[in-house]
Amino acid sequence: MAIKKPKIIVIGGGLGGLWATMRIAEAGNQVMLFSLFQVKRSHSACAQGGINACLDTKGQHDSVWQHVVDTIKGGAYLANQPPVKAMCEDAPGLIRTFDRMGVTWSRTPEGVMDLRLFGGVKNKRTCFAGATTGQQLLYTCDEQVRAHEERGLVKKYEFWEFLSLVKDGQGRCKGITALNLRTMEVEAFRADAVVIATGGLGLIYGKSTNSASCTGAAASRAYQQGAAFMNGEFIQFHPTGMPGDDKNRLMSEAARGEGGRIWVPRKQGDTSNPLTIPDDQRWYFLEEWYPAYGNTVPRDVAARAIWKVVRDMGMGIGGKDLVYLDLTHLSEEFLRRRLGGILEIYEKFAGDDPTKVPMKIFPAVHYSMGGIWVDWEKNETTGALKQPSPRNHQTSVPGLFSCGEADGTYHGANRLGANSLLSASYSGRVVGESVAAYVKGLKESVDTAPEDLYGNEKKRQESINKQIMSCSKGENPFLLHKELGDMMRDKVSIIRTNKQLDEALEKLKELKERASRMCLDDRHGWSNASLSYARQVQDMIVLGEDLPIPEGKFAGDPEFEAYRAKWKENNTKWLKTTLADHTPEGPKISYEDVDTSVLPVEEPRDYR
Repeated sequence: MAIKKPKIIVIGGGLGGLWATMRIAEAGNQVMLFSLFQVKRSHSACAQGGINACLDTKGQHDSVWQHVVDTIKGGAYLANQPPVKAMCEDAPGLIRTFDRMGVTWSRTPEGVMDLRLFGGVKNKRTCFAGATTGQQLLYTCDEQVRAHEERGLVKKYEFWEFLSLVKDGQGRCKGITALNLRTMEVEAFRADAVVIATGGLGLIYGKSTNSASCTGAAASRAYQQGAAFMNGEFIQFHPTGMPGDDKNRLMSEAARGEGGRIWVPRKQGDTSNPLTIPDDQRWYFLEEWYPAYGNTVPRDVAARAIWKVVRDMGMGIGGKDLVYLDLTHLSEEFLRRRLGGILEIYEKFAGDDPTKVPMKIFPAVHYSMGGIWVDWEKNETTGALKQPSPRNHQTSVPGLFSCGEADGTYHGANRLGANSLLSASYSGRVVGESVAAYVKGLKESVDTAPEDLYGNEKKRQESINKQIMSCSKGENPFLLHKELGDMMRDKVSIIRTNKQLDEALEKLKELKERASRMCLDDRHGWSNASLSYARQVQDMIVLGEDLPIPEGKFAGDPEFEAYRAKWKENNTKWLKTTLADHTPEGPKISYEDVDTSVLPVEEPRDYR
């Protein structure tokens, strides 16, 4: 007999978490939604350019199949293909659902859904709401969740931080412990199932386009308690980041999709006013190297090209790590209407009007394609893999699910622009439906779990906090984080070598030891942000060990012809999913074959 009124915990209030909450609540279940801050401040709000779906309102003969092909190819064929196919097939329906929810999509004068061009594709496929698409989707989903909150099916725990899983003797997830960020008290919460939807890990690199909350600490904590982590080496560097002293800010791919052009002066080290440099003295290198796609090549291709021009050829603006992203040839009215959100960001932090002066940009850490491993094919009865079954998004810890950027399912080695909002929304919906089915089949309620499971884990977490708070002399967590970020950007960047990765791993071992001796200046027991930060630094260092490419793996693309010559040989070795299991000595690496049942891998990626 099924249990009554199951309790489910969703950790993370971004698009993935909100969609999971909606679907779980719609099935009549109780949801506890945990977030580090108000849900509306979740990082999904920072996604600017749009969300992909094949609607073909421009009459370009776009197709769902082409969306599937572009996504698989864009990810270097390293994503398991059935989930990608399912996501692309469901994308148009998701857009229509958002439309019915009230999303204010940008439209043509005729009232038709407008579309823009994004990287790695040749057809306009990206639906958008100006340049604040993520914010509009997030706010709309929050409205839907508030309706369930009013009905008593959802309770929000805003300003709470997930600390650990509570597992029973069989290794099943039975709840969590969490930290009240106001009172700094640890509490344990029972749950029949838990969903981790906590986003990315860009703060491991110190400076990134991510919000300050994107530390990856929640994923790291799940990983340390048995959840396998997949494809940790695949970190996306967005080609058009705005460098800053505090962080890097995203200048959306929509800028290139709407006609923005990337260039550098042909004269090395030129510091002239860019407006005075004639067109024949401007090197539009993406357009020259990749004429078929030009400025809308996939992000990894564009980022490596910029790196080559700046670092290898010394052609950066004034000899610095900068290139121009130029919109000045487009009308100001057009730009303000289509890209107003990012123009305001650039004006505020750079002091220049990008409709009048080209923007200065450089690749910045932006997205983690890898994440917590989730299961699409495990047979729940036999435990065997490669058997047809519902898409359950369950991790390697029974009862623990994951979605959004926190999981690593949909993007392979590189995410296409505007597939992030799609994968977050789609995976959140799949998780919600899967969790609802999972708890419906449970034979006993979590209320029967012994109390000492929760009491013991709560005491363990309290002891960790006490150790950090009572330290009178030790390492400064803020300086440790700065060392971590500086090292990761230097050693584990766009182009990597085995020597750099070995040095990075040695540094991570050192930082891990030092992080065990952290000391806080603030030891007050109320709203102590330093304590939370210190614990996140510890977990970022642990997760950082998963990011370098494992020993012997192909590091960086060689020149195209050499790559083509060795392409099949490299496929035999590296057409794999990397899996990491946590051990006290560091990650234990294993590999799974990539499922290529949808699109056979017949030729190398070529955007020329």
